[in-house]
Amino acid sequence: ILGRHIANELQEKLGKPFVVENKVGANGNVAAAQAAKAPADGSTLLIVTPGIAVQNKYVYKTMPFDFDKDFQPIILMAKAPMLVLVNPKLPIRTMAELIAFAKANPGKLNFNSTGVGSQPHMTLELLKTRAGVEMTHVPYNNASQQNLDVISGVSEGTINYVTTTLGFVKSGEMRALAITTTQRMAEIPDVPTLEETGFPGFEAAGWFSIVAPRGTPAEVAARITPLVNACLPTEKGRKALADLGMQVAGGNAGDLENWIRTEDARWSGILKAVVTPQ
Repeated sequence: ILGRHIANELQEKLGKPFVVENKVGANGNVAAAQAAKAPADGSTLLIVTPGIAVQNKYVYKTMPFDFDKDFQPIILMAKAPMLVLVNPKLPIRTMAELIAFAKANPGKLNFNSTGVGSQPHMTLELLKTRAGVEMTHVPYNNASQQNLDVISGVSEGTINYVTTTLGFVKSGEMRALAITTTQRMAEIPDVPTLEETGFPGFEAAGWFSIVAPRGTPAEVAARITPLVNACLPTEKGRKALADLGMQVAGGNAGDLENWIRTEDARWSGILKAVVTPQ
């Protein structure tokens, strides 16, 4: 959806058609492998997620591309924050209470995620490390069942994306203790950031960026970057992102390159510790 929104904006501003082609499989590897082999003439762009740029090289024994060698950054478009959530029947209303409960009951809190090595799972592991607590991770491959099990109390809590859980928070079926990015969200203004709850510098999010095959002319980025930066903060752009549970990012190629390096440093140790490459 984000890709189509950006493609429509670029098509309108540049006066040339953009075709969005969805290639699913292997956490983005299928699409990235195809894009890596495309001509570096500016006709192909790839929307990149953390899996493609950071995670997959620790998850898969072999990779069909080398991200650093095969792609050049253009712009970080948006971040997708997650929420730390618990069943509302628990006597836990704040992050401080969650950490205190976990310390008093090591391993007794079951927190589920969207799967081993996923962004929510890594965020849980980082939180556990920073807080010095033990919680039992329960991986799921069905997001609907994952949420239902928190609501029913099968799992005491979860870390999951705003876009899939906001409705449950607003209905009172889940209690949000904190948001994982460094900015609160207008839709849930009373939910603090993890940084505000005693975890300085804590940031974890899904994210979406644009890259191009390595060797793509510099003028391609020079044309695309200001257009994306201009359309994201508009009322239309912010609404499109808010509907997807995302926050505006923006910047330039250097910012994206630095962000990817930061993300690799943030998650590589955790991935190596919890994931057995397949």
